[in-house]
Amino acid sequence: MLSRNTLPKNDAKLLWTNHVIRKMVFYRLSQSRIKRILRNPKRSEVGIATGTIALMQPEPKTKKPSEVWLMYQRVGKKKRIITAWRYPGKSPVREAIPIPHDILEELESEGFSSVKNR
Repeated sequence: MLSRNTLPKNDAKLLWTNHVIRKMVFYRLSQSRIKRILRNPKRSEVGIATGTIALMQPEPKTKKPSEVWLMYQRVGKKKRIITAWRYPGKSPVREAIPIPHDILEELESEGFSSVKNR
């Protein structure tokens, strides 16, 4: 749970909005949980807002399945974390982030066969 001492601060890589800080308190999400989703998302999609990306990780081993989502926007070399939320259940798969075909072919030729454009 977030307290006044553990509120996320802007740094060289991340910008935190007041909105996401309020949502982190509401959904009991820690700064480390948000960073973990950024580093290793289970699924990524085009965000609802223009120019945003939504990332998801399922909650590990809970009785009721749920997912933690976050939405961010690139601002130069930084990422502005806009919002985060907990989705009850399993969300439907929407449009994945498009990966250019030449990049996919290059990755597959180098042995990364698990790369797919979902």
